[in-house]
Amino acid sequence: MAKLYFNYATMNAGKTTMLLQASYNYRERGMTTMLFVAGHYRKGDSGLISSRIGLETEAEMFRDGDDLFARVAEHHDHTTVHCVFVDEAQFLEEEQVWQLARIADRLNIPVMCYGLRTDFQGKLFSGSRALLAIADDLREVRTICRCGRKATMVVRLGPDGKVAHRGEQVAIGKDVYVSLCRRHWEEEMGRAAPDDFIGFMKS
Repeated sequence: MAKLYFNYATMNAGKTTMLLQASYNYRERGMTTMLFVAGHYRKGDSGLISSRIGLETEAEMFRDGDDLFARVAEHHDHTTVHCVFVDEAQFLEEEQVWQLARIADRLNIPVMCYGLRTDFQGKLFSGSRALLAIADDLREVRTICRCGRKATMVVRLGPDGKVAHRGEQVAIGKDVYVSLCRRHWEEEMGRAAPDDFIGFMKS
């Protein structure tokens, strides 16, 4: 039985590299994969999944309202699809997550989703919330905080290097995201008094 997987992490944990490697493994064995990436903040109709270490491949884009089950089913009718991969899965709508579940349940095609769990304010993304609720297999991709602990949160630094406490859930531009452990995230967000001298400029 095929399953719906959710591989989640903070920023810069290597999620995209893992996705590209897994897709390559299928294709190396003569199997066909379908790759999707969020198109919400991209121009044009061509998608590209790229990792920090230079790996990249073309992918189809998804946006709000897209029927992912219908798109995969249509492709599967012409060419057998052995696995579906979704990058930036945090941007999925709840209904789209259910569509991915139907791909696994009704088409018997495994679906591998990769994305963030929470935003810079510590709140769940809509797609992540739905995946955490209904995915068959949840896998945490780990990275570390500046202190060496496991990083589970992320802060947003503006162009001035200061930590943002408010704003849109996603900002595309000169903002930088840094992964932190929960303890140091609370300190950077002003929710707890810092007990060390390591940190970013305060807003």
